[in-house]
Amino acid sequence: MRVLLTGFVPFLDHGINPTEAIARELNGQQVGNKQIIGEVLPVAFSKSAKQLIKLFEEHQPDAVIMLGLAAGRNSITPERIAINCSDGEVDNEGKALQDALIREDGPAAYFSTLPNRAMVNKLNEASIPAQISNTAGTYLCNNIMYQMLDYLKQHHISCPAGFIHIPASHELAVTNAQLPSMSQQELTRAVTLILECITE
Repeated sequence: MRVLLTGFVPFLDHGINPTEAIARELNGQQVGNKQIIGEVLPVAFSKSAKQLIKLFEEHQPDAVIMLGLAAGRNSITPERIAINCSDGEVDNEGKALQDALIREDGPAAYFSTLPNRAMVNKLNEASIPAQISNTAGTYLCNNIMYQMLDYLKQHHISCPAGFIHIPASHELAVTNAQLPSMSQQELTRAVTLILECITE
């Protein structure tokens, strides 16, 4: 079984992005019966989803897990839903969107098809704080989650896919003492446990 696991490069005033390190570290690793394909996406409305879908078409994975940084959250949060809206801060190309539909004639939202509850339960059992989130925001994280699920729907492809936000790493929190954080090692361990929940 092949799993496409994506992270993002640093963005806004965050000098590092722990999801980039996770994707790079787990790339090529075997987790149970799963071969991990770790890739890092740009933070750009014009490029991120296009690159993600290109990677999907290239690798033809059996599942897709997208990771993103939610600085300020204190737990691992699988996202329940992605909405058809982009809005908020500028991306790394300096582009900001406001009240923009992701797809003009697309549905209002898509639900994740990952086993969110099983993932949260497994993390909590391992003493890692986790809970399901009901908002992926309106920035790039929501954008790529929506577009990936939309692509799968439009092409009638059955493939578990969804987005998971993670807190800041300790390294990132050094630059902002107000941020809740976990060690990079613990964040990677959490994602490894999440991968164990994915079944064909």
